Amino acid sequence: MDAENKIQYWLDMAGYDLDTARAMHKTGRYLYVGFMCHQVIEKSIKAYYWQSVQKEPPYTHNLLLLAEQSNLKQHLDEIMSRLLNRLMPLNIQARYPQDREELLKVLTEQVCNDLLKQTEELFIWIRQLLKK
Repeated sequence: MDAENKIQYWLDMAGYDLDTARAMHKTGRYLYVGFMCHQVIEKSIKAYYWQSVQKEPPYTHNLLLLAEQSNLKQHLDEIMSRLLNRLMPLNIQARYPQDREELLKVLTEQVCNDLLKQTEELFIWIRQLLKK
C-alpha cells in the first residue's frame, strides 16, 4: 500500500471512530467517548505522519510523541495541545478496571460534549492540513 492509501486508511478509521464516539455519547457511555476521541486523534496524527515522514508511524498511543515526530506539534495552537494532553490518559485508563470508577466521575455529559466537539474540530483541521 502506498503512502496515499495509508493516509486514507488512517483517516477512514479515524472517521469511523468519530462516529463511534458520537454513538457512545448518545447512549451515555461516557467512558468510551473519551477512549474513542483519543483513537480519532491518534489515527488522524498517524495519517499526518505518513504525509510528513513518508513511513510507518511508530507503534505508540502517545499523542504527544506522535505529534512531535510527525512535525505536527509545531502547527498546533494552545487549545489543540491541551486537547492532546486531556486525551492522553483516556486511552490507557479506560482499559483498566481500577481507573474506571474515577474516570466515570470525571467524564460527565458536559465534559464529553466538550471533548467530542474539540475532537471533531481537530480532526477536521488535520484533514485540511493533509489537503495542502
